[in-house]
Amino acid sequence: MSGIYLHIPFCKSTCSYCDFYSTGQVKLLDRVVNALCRELTVRRFYLNETDPVETIYFGGGTPSVLEETHLHHFFDTLNLLFDLSQCKEITLEANPDDLSESYLDMLSRIPINRLSIGVQSLNDNELQLLNRRHSAQEAIDAVQKAKQYVSNISIDLMFGLPLQTLDSWNETIEKSLALGVQHISAYQLTIEKGTKLYRQRELGNIFPSEDELSTEMYFMLVKKLTDAGFEQYEISNFSLPTYASKHNSAYWQEKSYLGIGPSAHSFNGISRQWNIANNIRYVTGIENEKPEIEQEQLTETDHYNERIMTALRTKTGIDLFALEERFGNRQMQHLLKAADKYLSIGLLKLQENHLRLTSESFWISDRIIADLMID
Repeated sequence: MSGIYLHIPFCKSTCSYCDFYSTGQVKLLDRVVNALCRELTVRRFYLNETDPVETIYFGGGTPSVLEETHLHHFFDTLNLLFDLSQCKEITLEANPDDLSESYLDMLSRIPINRLSIGVQSLNDNELQLLNRRHSAQEAIDAVQKAKQYVSNISIDLMFGLPLQTLDSWNETIEKSLALGVQHISAYQLTIEKGTKLYRQRELGNIFPSEDELSTEMYFMLVKKLTDAGFEQYEISNFSLPTYASKHNSAYWQEKSYLGIGPSAHSFNGISRQWNIANNIRYVTGIENEKPEIEQEQLTETDHYNERIMTALRTKTGIDLFALEERFGNRQMQHLLKAADKYLSIGLLKLQENHLRLTSESFWISDRIIADLMID
């Protein structure tokens, strides 16, 4: 199985924490949509023809800026080029303020069967800091409306925000659970260079959350969601049974995917490719049949390190039988030797020939994963 990712590089406003590629120049939207459909046509053979598409994901940016004509154009193109008979999950990322009754009704008549809604917080002061366009109540109302049209809804949350407290985080979690969604993704804020929050931090106007407080927030999240019946199937992702994101899970399982649009990445099991992160240059390249695409050929060490990094982020962990079959006994023994110190102190566990992080070590996974990789 494989997946298709379509990057919609437009936002009505820029969030203070975001470093994903997007622009507010929505006047280019029609031209960019046409270019994405053209790129789908040109690169349709990137995916193995015998490997049917299982997932489609509209990410961004803000894909909910797309209108009905744009979505019909996409699906007409996708159905013409690919076998979608086994496509089980089609996700659209959306901002709460875009989800009007009329927009949701339109989506219900198009094969979108999953919504990922960028809630981020249910505290108005925190939303203002993040430069989100919606209020907490508007986010709640949007999710409640969306439930009438889509049966699979995920919401994104953020913790470790400046000024965020345990009480405000607890309130956001409780209100999120009360919404009755099927999936919750929660990410610790990282202040990236070039963002508004980065500039504010450099000026001394804001201060990042202390590590100890962020740790408390993380374990509060894990306990409350697991107590409510959610499974932590990946470091930052929680779902009710059978509702884990199929598209994102495919990334962690190293399945092939085709990334379409400015800045989008692709992976075919051999190499990675990515498009130029510039709307005008992207569109011009596609229109002139000279797309600006960079490529990286992966070495055996790259493949090994990516297997360690992606598999260990998940609840399933690293399948040692599969690892040995793919990379040989020497690499498996290297892994077990590097893992020994973490096994001895309970930060890794070995069960049914799978090497896994423990619930306690998810929080410090980056350090552990780095130690297990080959330099």
